[in-house]
Amino acid sequence: MAVTVDIKQLLEAGVHFGHKTSRWHPKMAPYIHSKRQDSHIIDLTKTVEGLDKALPFLTSVAASGKQVLFVGTKKQAKEAVKATAEKVNQPYVTERWIGGMLTNVATVTQQVKKLKDLEKRMENGDLEKRYNKLEVQRFAEEIVELNEKYGGIKNLNGRPGAVVVVDVLADHNAVKEATVLGVPVVGVVDSNADPTPIQYVVPGNDDAIKGVQLLLDYFGEAVAEGVAKKGDA
Repeated sequence: MAVTVDIKQLLEAGVHFGHKTSRWHPKMAPYIHSKRQDSHIIDLTKTVEGLDKALPFLTSVAASGKQVLFVGTKKQAKEAVKATAEKVNQPYVTERWIGGMLTNVATVTQQVKKLKDLEKRMENGDLEKRYNKLEVQRFAEEIVELNEKYGGIKNLNGRPGAVVVVDVLADHNAVKEATVLGVPVVGVVDSNADPTPIQYVVPGNDDAIKGVQLLLDYFGEAVAEGVAKKGDA
């Protein structure tokens, strides 16, 4: 059963509120409904259209067995992005996007391997047997540091089938790397951003926590549906 989008929910969550008209990107013109005072109002019928294309795509990606990488490094989006990704058992990036996360696989894989190895050795007591307390403490700090950078992609199996970005301006490097690899991007695009690089444009407010959470709920439901389909296959 496909995920149903409720335009009333989008309205109540403030997804339609764009940025100041002075900050808009002209290429967002097709997605703008009107102006209110000094700000743009995003056309929610366009948001629904965008979701109606993006959600079945995410479902198909998950159903094919490929992973969906969730990206949101902006402060107000971090927790929601992490919670959504973990709920549907998908990889995520919520701290700073490190250059090469997608395009420099060898280096990233090496760091993830190091993290997993340290965690395993810490868990089985190997580090405590071999090193003194101060050295073990340093290893523990290194594990925390590596987890901040790579924890969300520990279980990323190669190239993802899609990347979901909740702020395409803040995380333009993620969009750029996905584009280089030909990985489709589902992006929440506010009135101040260029929608051109995004394959699945979901026009909407990328600052309001309620709005971002609602859109993430839709994305998560679509992925969960795909995973369930894969399980039934």
